[in-house]
Amino acid sequence: MKAETRRHASEWLVTLPSFVWLLLLFLVPTVLVFAITFKPPTPYGGIGEGWTLNTLRTLGNPNYPAIIWRTVWLSVAATAICILLATPMGYYMARVSPARRRLVLLLVILPFWTSFLVRIFAWKVLLHPEGLLKNTLVFLGLVGAETSLLYNAWSVLLVMVYTELPFAILPIYAAAEKFDFRLIEAAKDLGASSFCAFRSVFLPGIRVGLLTAFLMVFIPSLGSYVIPDIVGGPTSEMIGNKIAQRTFVDRNLPHAAGLSAFLTVAVLIPMIAITTLRGKESPRDTLREEGI
Repeated sequence: MKAETRRHASEWLVTLPSFVWLLLLFLVPTVLVFAITFKPPTPYGGIGEGWTLNTLRTLGNPNYPAIIWRTVWLSVAATAICILLATPMGYYMARVSPARRRLVLLLVILPFWTSFLVRIFAWKVLLHPEGLLKNTLVFLGLVGAETSLLYNAWSVLLVMVYTELPFAILPIYAAAEKFDFRLIEAAKDLGASSFCAFRSVFLPGIRVGLLTAFLMVFIPSLGSYVIPDIVGGPTSEMIGNKIAQRTFVDRNLPHAAGLSAFLTVAVLIPMIAITTLRGKESPRDTLREEGI
């Protein structure tokens, strides 16, 4: 009994620093954001006394449904494209030789060596109406001279995929590296085609990596505001842009907090859903997933 008590105490001591970190830097700020939503703004950009529901009423702005829809479909599209591109890449990285694997890993993380803003501005130069890419496409007859590669939702989607793709590749590769590829060979021996074995054996075997990749891409995409601001323009605003505008331009902190609270709820919904699905898995599924 004493040994078990000591073990629990040691576990709490190890967990305590991370728990305090999450409590102070994540939970408390989130609660404050929700609380500020119900406070009145002041004319000078501060937070007034008392409590009010006026901020919730102002969230009914007729422009918001279009912005919310744009945020959702861009985030979902970027997540789907990243996972579709990252899954075969993770499969390839798990099967190649260690030397080539290290090279591919280096190429995946290489963009992080450059500032995020520098990379986004590089895309702005690349997609510029007078840039090399546009002139090349016009010369090849693939686009018209009046076609704009910049300041639209498709340029935002392109840069979002470029930015978030490494965050999808790495968890999928980590899951694929632990996968027993003899199961695919066994499926082929039983008559399954390569694609069928990939779909029916490999994908279920790395579902943890796929779920992690989904969260790693979808959550940052929902809150993205730098990419739409630089390459999207005013017609490609997302919720993150409105939060920044309400904070720094309009100086309406309760309204910005209300939008942030809405975005927080939108982020928590898929996390809760995935956690619930994971909780319904049987212990046998969990052991099989861990290769036991």
